[in-house]
Amino acid sequence: MSDRQPLLTAEQCRGVAGMIDHALLDPTLGRAGLEAGCRLARDYSVASVCIVPWAVPLCAAILAGSEVRTSTTIGFPHGANSTATKLAEARRALADGATELDMVVNLAWVLDGAWQAVGDEIGSIAAATHDGGGKLKVIFENACLDDAEKIRLCTICGEAGADWVKTSTGFGPGGATEADVVLMRLHAPTGCGVKAAGGIRDLDALLKFRSLGADRCGASRTAAIVDEARLRAGLPPIVCRES
Repeated sequence: MSDRQPLLTAEQCRGVAGMIDHALLDPTLGRAGLEAGCRLARDYSVASVCIVPWAVPLCAAILAGSEVRTSTTIGFPHGANSTATKLAEARRALADGATELDMVVNLAWVLDGAWQAVGDEIGSIAAATHDGGGKLKVIFENACLDDAEKIRLCTICGEAGADWVKTSTGFGPGGATEADVVLMRLHAPTGCGVKAAGGIRDLDALLKFRSLGADRCGASRTAAIVDEARLRAGLPPIVCRES
C-alpha cells in the first residue's frame, strides 16, 4: 500500500460498502453466477444488488433477512421502451421483490426537447414505484447529452419525485465523469441523491465520486473495492459464506 493512499476509519470503510450498488447486469451471466454475486453482495454489506429483471425473485430470496436491497433495471439499457412497458416492468419488479428501480430515460425525447413527455413518464414511474414501496433512480446516459439537457433532467426528476439521478447505464458510449457528478449534485434538489455508474473500478475512484457529491456508485468490482477499503482501515478480509 502506497504511503500516499489515504487511511480509512472502520466507519468510513462501512460507508464505502454502503454506497455500492453491486451490478449483476451482464446478460450472459447464468444462475450460478447470479447466485454467487448476490451472496457476495450480502456478505460485503453493500447498499443493493442491481440484477437483471428475470432474476429479481432469486435475488430477493438470497438477500432476505439482510439489509442489502434488491434492485433492478427498467427500460434498460436504451430507454426506448414505451411508458406502458416501463410501468409494467416496474410493477412486475416490485411484485417480485425489488425495492429500488433504475430506469433509463427516453433519450430520443430528451434530444428532441419533448420535455413534457419526459416529465410525464418519469412522474408516472416514480408514482408507481413509490406506491409499491420502492425508490426510483433515473438514468440519464450523460455521454449522449449536453450540460443544458442534464440540468433540465435534474430539474424534471426533482419535480417528478425521483429518489436519485444517475449518470449512465454502463452500457452506453461513456461512463461516470467527475464533471457530471458535480453538475448533477449542483442541480438535483435536496433529497434527491446522485448515483455515479460506469467505469468505477477501484476504491480511489469511488472515494473521488463520493467527495464530489455521489451517495451511490454502481460497481461490478465490489470485492476488490471493499477489500482495499478494509485493508486501509486495518480490518481483516471478509470471508464469504457458501450459502
